[in-house]
Amino acid sequence: MDKELYIIRHGETELNKLGIVQGRGINSDLNDTGRAQAAAFYKKYKDIPFDKVYTSTLVRTHQTVKGFIDAGLPWEQLAGLDELAWGQWEGKPNDENAIKAFRTIVEQWDGGDYDAHFEDGESPNQVLLRLKEAVGYIKSKTDEKLVLVCMHGRAMRLLLCLLMNKPLSEMGDFPHLNTTLYRVELTGDQYLITEFNNTDHLI
Repeated sequence: MDKELYIIRHGETELNKLGIVQGRGINSDLNDTGRAQAAAFYKKYKDIPFDKVYTSTLVRTHQTVKGFIDAGLPWEQLAGLDELAWGQWEGKPNDENAIKAFRTIVEQWDGGDYDAHFEDGESPNQVLLRLKEAVGYIKSKTDEKLVLVCMHGRAMRLLLCLLMNKPLSEMGDFPHLNTTLYRVELTGDQYLITEFNNTDHLI
């Protein structure tokens, strides 16, 4: 094994609670529940000897791993880990129009149209390009054997498809609860998920 990644989604924000998409364009803080989730994750995993923590550029990921950063763990932000941009629908109420729009675009993605996107938003293929760049950067740091990555739900699903060499239409196979953990081992160019959607720290 060359490297092990602990990949988690950020903690809950108020918009998460309300079912409103944030995407790349809304830089929300964690709410009280999200801060409690972050604290629970830190309590369970604070003794893991991580070499580095990577986050997106959005504050909700920074806040989720604040305990590790405050403890002195080297930290780097990668824009490639940012959430998919939902364009015109970011921050909009979760009403019938929004539900219909999201259902339609997810059906397009499930059908293999990975270039589909909302106005001013990103497609899965566009996000995949920047995820590949982020993964390549993390892989290049050969001295970092144990790495914590904090990112976002939709981008995380796309990342796991990339690592597992699955079509993006299978992104829905990866649950993405707030602060859920996926542990992934890298050996050469092969990735293996050793923990799947682990939320034991929240029990």
